[in-house]
Amino acid sequence: MSMEATRRRLTQKQADTVDRLTQAAMDVLAREGFAGLTVRMVAAQAGVGTATAYTYFSSKEHLVAEMFWRRLAATDAPAGDEPESTARVLAVLRQIALLMADEPTLAGAVTSALLGTDPDVAHLRLRIGGEIRRRLIDALGPDADPELVETLEMIYAGALVRAGMGYASYAEIADRMEKSALRVLKS
Repeated sequence: MSMEATRRRLTQKQADTVDRLTQAAMDVLAREGFAGLTVRMVAAQAGVGTATAYTYFSSKEHLVAEMFWRRLAATDAPAGDEPESTARVLAVLRQIALLMADEPTLAGAVTSALLGTDPDVAHLRLRIGGEIRRRLIDALGPDADPELVETLEMIYAGALVRAGMGYASYAEIADRMEKSALRVLKS
């Protein structure tokens, strides 16, 4: 899976700069929270010029969405060893829900970022959604019902928004999401 930034193809040097920026963003986010995060701060932390940072990221929302995309893309889907599709689907949903469970600051920032209107964020939302859809279809099998896939996507999206809003931890949301998905899968 490609790890290139969403705005253009990158040389190795540019890819290294994007890596430095996304790593620096994690540090700034942990220190300042999403409200205090700025692309300028991230650039300074990464040791690059602000203009350079804006070459790759149009906004802080774009930067945070890219961080989530990279984390998702770097995580292999759960092995499809389970003979039953229900178990495979639940493993996919749990894995995605727990992707940021140990980093609540990042998780909340991702929720805010993905709800933004930045066109670069919209592009990443499509990539993220497409990857999650692919994983669900793979888990369900070749005859996956499109309506079932859409319902599972809605369960996932709603659950993560609830977690991002602070209604429950990501671990608790993973459990609740599993229960909701089971109800749908067994009907």
